[in-house]
Amino acid sequence: LLFVSNSPFWYVDAGMKYVIGDDWIDGWDAVITTAGKPHFYTDDERPFREVCQKTGRIKFNEVVRFEKGAVYREGCLKELTRLMDWSGPTNGEEDVMEDPFVSGNILATSNVLYIGDSLFADLVDAKREFGWTTAAVTPEVEFEAEKQNESAFILVQQTLRLLWDALRLMQDELGASGRTQEDLDTLDNLEKLVSAWRDRETHMLGNPFGSIFRARYQPSLFAQSLRRYCDLYMDSVSSLRKYSPQHRFYPRDTRLLSHEITSRASVFGLEEVLVRTNGSAEKTTNGAATSDEQQHEG
Repeated sequence: LLFVSNSPFWYVDAGMKYVIGDDWIDGWDAVITTAGKPHFYTDDERPFREVCQKTGRIKFNEVVRFEKGAVYREGCLKELTRLMDWSGPTNGEEDVMEDPFVSGNILATSNVLYIGDSLFADLVDAKREFGWTTAAVTPEVEFEAEKQNESAFILVQQTLRLLWDALRLMQDELGASGRTQEDLDTLDNLEKLVSAWRDRETHMLGNPFGSIFRARYQPSLFAQSLRRYCDLYMDSVSSLRKYSPQHRFYPRDTRLLSHEITSRASVFGLEEVLVRTNGSAEKTTNGAATSDEQQHEG
């Protein structure tokens, strides 16, 4: 169990003592600070240096193995595997450290679970270069999941579905024939309503850009990168306590292309929207487990 952080020791120590306690270092096989990710993954000649826990100064003696209870800084993944003795003998007589980028090396395995809170500094290279199982800690998930369970937000989403289905249904009814001015005016008015309700949805999320996971009608760049480079994501690492260490996560089928959509969503009447909205408010407190499950899907 490894702790690898880009932050300096004094900062890490203060935060971990506050969260876990004074003996937080004892729970890790190795503690590495000022790691310099993402270069930590790609550089292969950065040595580790031990940090004096009392003064925060660097000890310049050579690090030949990791000592439990000690703190180190900098280094690289290649040196880490050597010090942790992760690479076994190649010829039966002596240990030879293989290049970590060679296919088949112990580094290139999905058996490593890497948890990080920075998508591009922590997780992208870990997934792209080594194929590790990656988990992103994304606090925004909790905020947006709570918002999506609020009755007012559900009303906005159901209203938008109603308006979009009305637009699609009208287009289907008109077919390939030309549009009259009345038809065009009706379409324009419905589109203005959609825009107004979309602005209302954005405002409810508390910032001018709306959801960080959506760019209007499409997944945002962040969401696409999250899907591409992360197997799991969650609002807090404590979410994992709800699952067995042997739990298996299965990704849900995500459709992005229009031709893959086989059926259109049902058209809700306004009365049904209001009934669904009122009924969902009672389920808000019971929806935490479902939301948490969705946060962890790959």
